[in-house]
Amino acid sequence: MNTTAAATEAHVTVATIRNWCRRGVIAATKTAGRWIIETASLAARIAIGQMKRPAKAIVLTVEALVAIGGNRWQKSGMDRVYINDWAQFAGLETSHYRSGGLSSASFQGRSIANGRVVGLISAIDKVWFDAADGRLHARSYDSAQSYEIRFTDGTRETFDLLAATFTGIKSAVAAL
Repeated sequence: MNTTAAATEAHVTVATIRNWCRRGVIAATKTAGRWIIETASLAARIAIGQMKRPAKAIVLTVEALVAIGGNRWQKSGMDRVYINDWAQFAGLETSHYRSGGLSSASFQGRSIANGRVVGLISAIDKVWFDAADGRLHARSYDSAQSYEIRFTDGTRETFDLLAATFTGIKSAVAAL
């Protein structure tokens, strides 16, 4: 098999295949300036690449949530960490004029209309971690789980805002 066919088979670039050949990662011989790759060796390397390590378990703790910006609150036997900037973890970013007015907004890296931001921010009232049960919680005044977001390029997509928030928080904790 030649390098082009091997690259197609392995879903990598031809340069990667050549590098594997030079380093002996796959069995190959060079004939007349071209690599000839053994199919069985390439299949074994592809299998190795497809093996995935088990994902590291994400453990939410009071300390970890405080480290990512949460505020700890303890009262009457309750121990919680409130995530006041939950929108950041959902991927909602805003910038403001010096006067405080909204100048631009984006959701998960894509620009959205400024008028839609208020509705998204008011969708979730509070997000907190309860140390007693070790889980994230949220309070919302809206029973809807999914929200349609209109991007400035004219496209519309539906997102589960709460799921995006919890995923963002867990990702931030995992990155610690």
